[in-house]
Amino acid sequence: MTIHSYQPAGRSQGVSLLEQPNVSSATIRRKKPVLRRMLEQWDLQILVIPSIILILIFSYVPMYGMIMAFQEFRLGDFPGLSEWVGLKHFQAMFTEPIFQRAVRNTAAIGLLKLVINFPMPILFAIMLNELRVALFKRTVQTISYLPHFISWVVAARLMMEFFSPDGAVNGFLMSLGFLSQPLAFFQRSEYFWGLSVATDLWKSLGWNAIIFLAAISAVDQQLYEAADIDGATRLQKMWHITISTIMPTIILLFVFTCGQLMSANFDQIMMLTNQMGNAMLRETADVIPTYVYRLGLSNARFSYAAAAGLFQSVINFILLLSVNKLAGKLDSAVF
Repeated sequence: MTIHSYQPAGRSQGVSLLEQPNVSSATIRRKKPVLRRMLEQWDLQILVIPSIILILIFSYVPMYGMIMAFQEFRLGDFPGLSEWVGLKHFQAMFTEPIFQRAVRNTAAIGLLKLVINFPMPILFAIMLNELRVALFKRTVQTISYLPHFISWVVAARLMMEFFSPDGAVNGFLMSLGFLSQPLAFFQRSEYFWGLSVATDLWKSLGWNAIIFLAAISAVDQQLYEAADIDGATRLQKMWHITISTIMPTIILLFVFTCGQLMSANFDQIMMLTNQMGNAMLRETADVIPTYVYRLGLSNARFSYAAAAGLFQSVINFILLLSVNKLAGKLDSAVF
């Protein structure tokens, strides 16, 4: 059974506004110029000014520092007046095995979070929407987004306790017979990708689901009533009505998520690896942000770190444009 044919009352499919008898041609007016509309909405524009200033100061002004990637910057140099070295730092970066490892780890963790952590809030929001007991629904939602307010310093410590050899996770797995002896999860590099994905999901699941719950709340209830009359099951209503209606929101957030694919969560990685002090995890935990941090601040190789950061930003920008282009084919492009 397919429920794609539901239409709001009073609208006939395939009939334009000009063809409908109750619509007067006088209601169709030319759009006002952008500047005139902004002047008419001067009070709203004033509210936006602080955000614009914030973005200019923290997002656009620092872009001037990108020229450091093509210079040999030293402490004391005025930004932009250092010795130009061209692509020297990029050539050294691409031949550096540690940088290649950081790119691999960043891409792997980013893809795992995209495949696993992106759809989970959608499913969670749909499941919450299907709950009929309001008190239970509010309780589950509140518990789910509380971890978002815990800092990664505290969250990482909690995870280390849970996954320690004498922690709750090892005890639970051993009681089920999956393990014969405890595992030191945070001492084994092969488990780190899974741990980073699992801890990120635990911390962000409920908070990210709020956006999808808001989108679901805007779904026309008449669609569900029509589906009930047609004998649709709850699964069919979820697929053909709920998911289909919030699909533009899903695509929008998917584009933004892909634009941050190579931006691993710096706070999370640093705290889970004890500020990269756990050498046993570095093989799979060292990502581009931590690599830039070690070189730029610890080793004072500012220009080299700027080149690595610029490479990461360019890759994210290319991914954003590419995914947005694909979204445009579904008429859901962001820009």
